[in-house]
Amino acid sequence: MIDPDTRAADWVAEAEAAEEAEEMPLSLRLSIADALTLGNATCGFMAVYFTTTGILIPHLTGSSETGMARNSAATAVILMLCAAIFDLFDGIVARKLRSSPMGAELDNLSDLISFGLAPAYFVLVYGMVADDAQQKVSAVAAIVVLLAVVLRLARFSCVTMKDGMFQGMPSPFGALTVVSIILLELPFIPTLLAIIGTAWLMVSRVEYPKPRGVLAAAMLSWIVGAMAMLAAWAFDAPGGQFLLQTGCALQVVLGAVIPLFATARRVNTFRGNRRESREARQAEAAQLR
Repeated sequence: MIDPDTRAADWVAEAEAAEEAEEMPLSLRLSIADALTLGNATCGFMAVYFTTTGILIPHLTGSSETGMARNSAATAVILMLCAAIFDLFDGIVARKLRSSPMGAELDNLSDLISFGLAPAYFVLVYGMVADDAQQKVSAVAAIVVLLAVVLRLARFSCVTMKDGMFQGMPSPFGALTVVSIILLELPFIPTLLAIIGTAWLMVSRVEYPKPRGVLAAAMLSWIVGAMAMLAAWAFDAPGGQFLLQTGCALQVVLGAVIPLFATARRVNTFRGNRRESREARQAEAAQLR
């Protein structure tokens, strides 16, 4: 005879073992930060979608709906801005709560879509639809932007920087700078040179501050303001074109000025260390006397 209590206990143990076996592995569980990261990737993909359906296809089919192209361009850039917001907040949430073991990989893959593929594709389409652009040269520039982001993200995973600093222009900032250069509607050669310069900054050793605290709030305010400028331009509001040009110019100026501040700070730090070393040597010489 088998004791009913023993049989019941065995059934309970087997049920618990089955539940443990069916539980999702820790490496496959998504955190809140991971959900925000996936939102980043979704925005990047949709930016490519609107660039294709609203700008490229109407151009290839001979459609003259400039309003549709303007709205689609604005929508694509707004989606890249939304991706930047997701990218900003997923890091904050990951630090405050937790991130899954695959959080860093998800972040890099999503950034590659939103800040590598989407802006590079925007450059490629610009080379196809702009009157004075050269398609083959624009394709090369698009490849340069994409590879710069790939190299920048790969280096970010391998190189340890001091706390609070990035090495090279962050990919979200670089993507928005590239798009701003195109929206400025400058002649082709200056546009091309500015895009290549931005790609170089992304793989350079120039230090950029991480968006934390007050800087994160300032970045978020700037992104929201940029969305408002794009919306005003898309709906042809009075002064919308001027607002867009001003916002794009400011974005490009920031991309050029921040490295100057970083270089000046590094020079001042070097001078300060050398001065302290000299003073220490002078103090030692005075003691020997």
